[in-house]
Amino acid sequence: MQENTQTLPVKLVLASSSPYRKRLLSRLQLAFECRSPNINEAPITGEEPPAMAMRLSSAKAKAVSLEGDGDALYIGSDQVAFCSGRLLGKPGSDHKAREQLTFCSGKPVTFITGLAVWRPSKDELRQSAVTTTVTLRPLSADAIARYIELDSPLDCAGSFKWESLGISLFESLVSEDPTALEGLPLLRLCQRLRAHGYALP
Repeated sequence: MQENTQTLPVKLVLASSSPYRKRLLSRLQLAFECRSPNINEAPITGEEPPAMAMRLSSAKAKAVSLEGDGDALYIGSDQVAFCSGRLLGKPGSDHKAREQLTFCSGKPVTFITGLAVWRPSKDELRQSAVTTTVTLRPLSADAIARYIELDSPLDCAGSFKWESLGISLFESLVSEDPTALEGLPLLRLCQRLRAHGYALP
């Protein structure tokens, strides 16, 4: 694969420690840095999922920008998942993953993926949110246990990795940008990067 050797308009910084987001941004073949944002990700009472996803995305981008880089572009992204009105976090344990997948079995699960592109030198913040709806097929307890054993989705909201074996749990997927489901909506991001002068194909 030929490397993109263009001179970047400004430094590009991804406000994330997620290996999934890093892998996605790497697909654009641009040089970038990753920094872990230190923010409070607790929901606000009464806050709608799209507002929460965009608020946290912006907070991440602005948090890492405080380190000071001169003129730079900061990318923040956050994802909120819910099913039947219940927020779904990262399970963190096999027990919690089994509980989440049992609850979501046979139901639609909605993911709101927020994107914030922040350029402090111009006081310019662009935000958007992409909605993805995944409907899980009815899952038996054995199927759930086997999936968790094979794919170990403990760091994924909803308890599945769609880019891996998790796709086998789906009945359908509806999204304008499937990369949003993995954590970083590349279609929207490419639009913003072009607007800032990045030479993408």
